[in-house]
Amino acid sequence: MRAGEQAGTETLNLPGQVFEASQQMARVAFHTPWAKNTYRIHLDCPAIAVAIHPGQFFMVKIPGMTDPLLGRPFAVLDVGKDADGEPRFIDFGYVVVGKMTSRLAELVVGDQVEVWGPLGNGFPVAPPGRTVCVAGGIGQTPFMAVAKEALGSGHYGRAVPPATRRVTLCYGVRSTEYLAGLSDFEGAGIELKVATDDGSYGHRGFVTDLLKAELAKGDVAAVYCCGPEPMMRAVSHVMSETDVPCWVSLESPMACGFGACFSCVTKVIQEDGTWDYRRVCVEGPVFRSCEIAWD
Repeated sequence: MRAGEQAGTETLNLPGQVFEASQQMARVAFHTPWAKNTYRIHLDCPAIAVAIHPGQFFMVKIPGMTDPLLGRPFAVLDVGKDADGEPRFIDFGYVVVGKMTSRLAELVVGDQVEVWGPLGNGFPVAPPGRTVCVAGGIGQTPFMAVAKEALGSGHYGRAVPPATRRVTLCYGVRSTEYLAGLSDFEGAGIELKVATDDGSYGHRGFVTDLLKAELAKGDVAAVYCCGPEPMMRAVSHVMSETDVPCWVSLESPMACGFGACFSCVTKVIQEDGTWDYRRVCVEGPVFRSCEIAWD
């Protein structure tokens, strides 16, 4: 049975998507603190789990909640399987910053949320060689699936040619208490480099310092980036001085998630050097860093 055709789901048939998106109710399977004001949540959501790619996202809304009225986007952290080895669960991480995430933090096992996805284009399959992922804040969440797919320990609804791959995660936060999922990433076989603003863990300084050190080794095949826009802009500047391809996952505010409202547009540079608006939720959220007209 295809994604979106299961009982209780509604197929959305969105333009530009690799798979048909579906809308359904999903049960909270577990919900745990991950760092300061940060949580990891595990949803029983097979229609999305079977189809979603690393870097794609889904929208989440709490039933009956009218303030805020609209759902919020979350990147897939990982996909879990059932007892028969079939994809069934989707994970995401979040930081409590407003009304929606404050309400999410109150959910307990057995509660239900409304979910629709998968949405967006996701990251390309990691090339042979070493991929460096650069994350700031909660921007590390897409890279669990990226890394597990690259290392061959996770499979996410698409064929991946066999190749020798390595993944390094450069992860920057304000201080130690905001580091989320270090043991999870290390347990997945990811080489981890950490920077904190206050020096309480790892390198004291910017995550771009770590990126420059990795690039200096000369074996980086690609760079993937997600986090606050100023950090991604800085990463894009660093990468513009190299010939290593770089993709960024934008965290633009979204209302609908499937391109109807045009609330998440970003400036993308065209072949003739001019720029035009593109919808982050449909044409993105992943773009080549050199394509973005960083203001």
